[in-house]
Amino acid sequence: MLLFIMLCHHACKDKKQEIDPYIPVVMSIETEKSEENPPQATSIDELFDDFMYHFTSEEDFQRKRIVFPLPYNELNAFSKIKKQDWQYDTLFNQEGYYTIFFDREEDLELTKDTSLTSVQVEWTYPDKRTVKKYCFARIKKVWRLDAIHIFAIEDGKEENFTDFFIHFSNDTLFQQERIKRPLTFVTNDPDDDFSIIRTTLGHDQWSVFKPEFPTGDIININYGQQNSNNSAKKIVALKSIGNGFSNTLYFQRKESKWELYKFEDISN
Repeated sequence: MLLFIMLCHHACKDKKQEIDPYIPVVMSIETEKSEENPPQATSIDELFDDFMYHFTSEEDFQRKRIVFPLPYNELNAFSKIKKQDWQYDTLFNQEGYYTIFFDREEDLELTKDTSLTSVQVEWTYPDKRTVKKYCFARIKKVWRLDAIHIFAIEDGKEENFTDFFIHFSNDTLFQQERIKRPLTFVTNDPDDDFSIIRTTLGHDQWSVFKPEFPTGDIININYGQQNSNNSAKKIVALKSIGNGFSNTLYFQRKESKWELYKFEDISN
């Protein structure tokens, strides 16, 4: 049990940092017994997004990139999933999209960082008031899933951003109420492939240019970026899988309520 708790605690750290060298050694004590041929690092392991594409779309690859028995914590009920009991999980692959929440613009480049050693993929279930977190670690330069956690959402005094964003994504009237006027709009210049234009959108133009929002559960990838419940600003990157769709929404808290003040559409 002590070993299991240590692994769970380590696997879901939310900061980009080097993994304690002791951890892979501890993990290997149990995994080496069942792994005759542990996975070796390849070019896929350079960027987490490249690894994730294969992990979510190839069943054999996924099974090889999981640390078994896999620590599983559901609302503080601890267990382990054996290799023979694992069921192929496409995560967000079939959804076709995912989001990334940021507090600071400088963290947007983390998605391209090849030095990351810990990333979490988070599913927020608003109806259940829970979050399911898949914890990935790069161990000996190899990305692997090494824990899954399910925990309750903590409600604060002010408007919760995730709750707000779910409402914003699914209610067009609510969107109009929570958009700053005029709304700053940044997009590609149709006359120059290498330039962007900065303009504003009026009330009636939002419905024409607004992106396709996620519906239902929210999928977020945590690369180690700052994402605090107490932040006064939030940046939401909307990403799709494989088609170049990329929109970024900038929100600010005004009088304890969130509002959209800038929208970027620089899809390829």
